[in-house]
Amino acid sequence: MIHKELTTVLKELHLPNVRESYQEIANDAVRESLSYEQFLLTLMERELEQRRANRIQRLLRESRLPLEKSLPAFDRKRLPEKVDRLVAVLLSGNFMDQNENVLAFGNPGSGKTHLLCAIGQEMIHRHGRRVLFTPCNILVQNLLISKRDLKLSNHLRKLSRYDAIIIDDIGYVQQSREEMEVLFTLLADCYERTSIMISSNLPFSEWEKIFKDPMTTAAAIDRLVHHSVILELNIPSYRLEISMKNRP
Repeated sequence: MIHKELTTVLKELHLPNVRESYQEIANDAVRESLSYEQFLLTLMERELEQRRANRIQRLLRESRLPLEKSLPAFDRKRLPEKVDRLVAVLLSGNFMDQNENVLAFGNPGSGKTHLLCAIGQEMIHRHGRRVLFTPCNILVQNLLISKRDLKLSNHLRKLSRYDAIIIDDIGYVQQSREEMEVLFTLLADCYERTSIMISSNLPFSEWEKIFKDPMTTAAAIDRLVHHSVILELNIPSYRLEISMKNRP
């Protein structure tokens, strides 16, 4: 009788893990002569642990991060020593507290995207932060649709809820002036409020190809660099190295 009543109460309180595990933990408590307080603490710790695990899984789904691009799957030995030290600092998560940006530059195949995605995943696993990954062209198209539908401010408000936005391959595909205007609007809106993490094959000296206008280019770079960590991945293409190794 008590089991049925307790199960009903725990269901109404939305404590599914307690409902599933309390009997097992109660048996352990009797066997080990645990106090009521210790039994309750163990039970609540189990619930808290499961809730944290569920939250991390939810954040990972929402992030749209490619999960195969994780930190264990990234060969940090390939990184220049200075960059590897910067990565170690970034993994503490303090850059998000300061709303700092992370800008990764390098040739195609150097691991820029993988590195930023790996850092993003660690921010979720270690610190429970909200991260969004998006290719630049998809981000821009969604912003344009919102602008067309007079919903750009709502879209920007939703994006501002993230602790960091990873914009992949900025400048990889040359965009129109209208497309770059909405991208600049996003960068301006996130300035000192949300961390922006960008990968790009183009150095700043060539960013006028992206923003089409010298003044807009200068303003975009100024906002990104003001509070930022720059990762220069001047290393050979990882994909090319693997391809060469696999040749017969």
